[in-house]
Amino acid sequence: MGIFLKDINLKGKTALITGATKGLGRGAALAIAEAGGNVIAIGRNQLELNTLKKEIKKFKVNFMSFNCDVNNYDRMKSFVTKLKKLDILVNNAGTNIPEPFLNVKKSSMETLLNVNTKAVFNVAQLCANQIIKLKRKSGSIINVSSIFGLVAGQKRTVYSMTKFGVEGLTKGMALDLAKYNIRVNSVCPNIVLTPRTKKYFADKNYNKYVKENTPINKVVTVSDVATSITFLASEAASMITGSSIIIDGGWTAK
Repeated sequence: MGIFLKDINLKGKTALITGATKGLGRGAALAIAEAGGNVIAIGRNQLELNTLKKEIKKFKVNFMSFNCDVNNYDRMKSFVTKLKKLDILVNNAGTNIPEPFLNVKKSSMETLLNVNTKAVFNVAQLCANQIIKLKRKSGSIINVSSIFGLVAGQKRTVYSMTKFGVEGLTKGMALDLAKYNIRVNSVCPNIVLTPRTKKYFADKNYNKYVKENTPINKVVTVSDVATSITFLASEAASMITGSSIIIDGGWTAK
């Protein structure tokens, strides 16, 4: 390794990833494993966790899974506080229910606040406390946010509210945890092509809408986001904290 070019090497590090069975969470788990990091995958589908285990096996890293809803604070606390190694958190679990502001259902509001804000805070707090308890030399927490935590989006008022909250949480955590050498950052992707959004991109008008609003005229992939997450998790980003990496092809630059 040279003076200026640091390897993105996570060998010996252990990362916990929430929402790890699909999309960005799965991509982050695979990217971290490829960089040599051990993986703790949290998800609600045991079959998909088992599939992820088989995929990660080729990287010859340690793998652990836990079938749990991040909203279940007691189960998450019981699990995290028993971990013997933890260096990295990818706080990825999240959801969206697109609805016009005037027609937002109470149930939708509660779901989005619980998953995107309350659970993100709780998981981050549990993992930060555990990293400190284990006396790790350093730690990295990456909150998965969105460009809609920076700018508004139609039918995304509540989603934006929760993601703006994640951006504020990221900066506040970064200040409070700096003395423990725990860095806290976020990634803010544009609308990403995932198994969940694939059906939307199949609509020509939706595809056109995304590309017309993206100056680089491409759709963000899981790989684009997973690469940035892995960088932030590594010592190559040792002086980056309280920041957001915007992965949007120029959407928010306009």
